[in-house]
Amino acid sequence: MVLMMENHSYDNYLGMLDRGEGLPRDRAGNPTATNLTVRGDPVVAHRMPSTKQYALIPSQAWDASHEQWSEGRNDGFVRSAEAQQQPVDPGIAMGYWTEEDLPFYYALARTFPLADRWFSPCLGPTFPNRRFLVAGTAHGLTSDKLSRTIDRPANGTIFDLLDKHRISWANYHPVSHARPVGRRLAGAHGLRAARRLSGLTELAAARLGKTAANAKSRLEFTADCYPLGLFRYVRHVRSVERFVADATAGVLPAVSIVDPGFHNNSEENPQDIQLGEAFAARIINAVMHGRGWSRTVLIWVYDEHGGYYDHVPPPEAPEPDDCPPEGGGPWAYDRYGFRVPAVMVAPYARAGYVSHQVHDHTSILKLIETKWNLPPLTRRDALADDLLDSLDFSGPPAFAHPPDLPPPARSAQG
Repeated sequence: MVLMMENHSYDNYLGMLDRGEGLPRDRAGNPTATNLTVRGDPVVAHRMPSTKQYALIPSQAWDASHEQWSEGRNDGFVRSAEAQQQPVDPGIAMGYWTEEDLPFYYALARTFPLADRWFSPCLGPTFPNRRFLVAGTAHGLTSDKLSRTIDRPANGTIFDLLDKHRISWANYHPVSHARPVGRRLAGAHGLRAARRLSGLTELAAARLGKTAANAKSRLEFTADCYPLGLFRYVRHVRSVERFVADATAGVLPAVSIVDPGFHNNSEENPQDIQLGEAFAARIINAVMHGRGWSRTVLIWVYDEHGGYYDHVPPPEAPEPDDCPPEGGGPWAYDRYGFRVPAVMVAPYARAGYVSHQVHDHTSILKLIETKWNLPPLTRRDALADDLLDSLDFSGPPAFAHPPDLPPPARSAQG
């Protein structure tokens, strides 16, 4: 199963962890990573003063992410934040949190296999990166604009593949699915009309010099990244309360994706990150202490970096298909995005292990395809690593009895 949270880089969350490749530090243990402002003033990586984030800044948009990458120098994070012209110190792009802020996450990453080379699939925002999780391609998308999601990848999605081979799956999310799904069940024509209307709204706002409403606020579960298949997916969309009940009873489907509430506990700005940690802890604890633990693999990961600094330059990546990024320009889907936190939680996980293999979200597709002998959806997942280096089936499971992890800093709220 997959628990994908939102918008944080590896260094931003786990840079101060005592395992894996975190932030570069001096002999006293102080981070040394630096980015310059437009004026040339250095901004050193520093601990954030609060777990409550700022609205809109930093940015993980397509152009912003490429500016942050800066041809592999990873020195454009502060300049990118300055370009947003928000009434906030752009140096927050160099901020990070520690174990004191995120005690459950740090314990999780210290206990189970940690991947310190897990990159988001592309240098861009949520929708394109979650599309890679669903279909191994962004299919040309470079933004979070709802009006640009009226399309379909050539080979469909992993959900189509699972249905074709009668493999059970579910997408669990915190919002009652009657409302978001009901809005879309007028059929493909109604969906197209609604999203084209959204596009006109975005265009009108741009002409008025205003910021359009956040399109991602309308994304309520991952299966909606390719909404033209939603009619077939409806029966697989379930609540988080149902997830907890299914995990407790040991009756989860073969493949599960759990989404946070994109409005309140996904960890995207301006949310308090401790609310997201509490949500994730609830999900992970339900799995570890459920009746199906002995046959479970849970992957805790983030969709993309959220505009926060990471010091490892993203490497080149296999282009997924022949569908170039919309709008043209100098960039393609031939490079991964920045590193994100990722941990494999399973009874057969390798104790004390850090994976240095290059992974991205299509590694999850490759793991599913490997287990059930399914064909790849694109060139990206065909060439992805299958994550099996983090598991050990050669003897008794290292975590037959789930470990006791410290509670999150705050209690779950829905």
